[in-house]
Amino acid sequence: MDLSPWIEKLRNGDPRALARALSEVEDRGPRAEALLRQLFPHSGKSWRLGVTGAPGAGKSSLVNRLAAHLRGEKKSVAILAVDPTSPFSGGSILGDRIRMQSHHADPGVFIRSMATRGALGGLAPTTIDAMVVLEASGHDVVIVETVGVGQAEVDVVRLAGIVSVVVTPGMGDDVQALKAGVLEIADVLVLNKADQPGADRTQQQLEAMLSTAHNGHPPPIVRTVATEDQGIGEWLAALRSKERPENAAAAYWREKLLAMLGQRLLEKIVGEVLTEEQLSEAANEVANRRRNPYDFIAEVVAKAGLS
Repeated sequence: MDLSPWIEKLRNGDPRALARALSEVEDRGPRAEALLRQLFPHSGKSWRLGVTGAPGAGKSSLVNRLAAHLRGEKKSVAILAVDPTSPFSGGSILGDRIRMQSHHADPGVFIRSMATRGALGGLAPTTIDAMVVLEASGHDVVIVETVGVGQAEVDVVRLAGIVSVVVTPGMGDDVQALKAGVLEIADVLVLNKADQPGADRTQQQLEAMLSTAHNGHPPPIVRTVATEDQGIGEWLAALRSKERPENAAAAYWREKLLAMLGQRLLEKIVGEVLTEEQLSEAANEVANRRRNPYDFIAEVVAKAGLS
């Protein structure tokens, strides 16, 4: 399988080649694995930023403004907007690209929406693979904006180099909103819509809650008004002041390798040791209490020679 012409176009910044590669990877197409094998050596050089937070906090508007500031510095930017999934089509339903139309004619900005496809933790199952493709395409900065589902949305901390959590005044139930949860993953907290009533109180609550967190080194809180382009420069400076620990990448890849091994072993077992028909039959037997699931797993593992 000669992918050289395709990869060369992608590496030279061809947006169509990049879009095709992302589709191939996201859909787990027949060329996806070969493509990732050849692109991986070219990845790992981009500055990775993660942006997460509650729905309606203004994440897309902030990312849009941040991209504009980075473009002002002649940095190329790729934005991966991970959206909730349509229960009917399986595609993304928010379409964050619509909120970033100001960049549509800029060849230095590439925006891609990706559906979570039911995955928990705020990221799509193929997000890391998409990051490999985007980095290999030579973008200076890769920004991942997650779906904004709340405290389960911590996967982004393992994926991105630096993570921002976006909050707003008037978040509702203070106790619920300020639980450690997702705030613990923040390298920089962004208090967006800071021109609205209650911003000072929200900042005081955040400072009080974070005063004993992060080993005595709470993240900075940056106030922004994305719609007015206020505070974006300060946010970018705060992001640049943070560095991920040296072992963060290794810790992430340890988890990723285990997940990849698990998926590959599962595919091999279900495809070669256990047929779909046998699996369905076993499921029916377990559901009707005619079979013990633990005994079934032990049998399959032994049959696969893994016991």
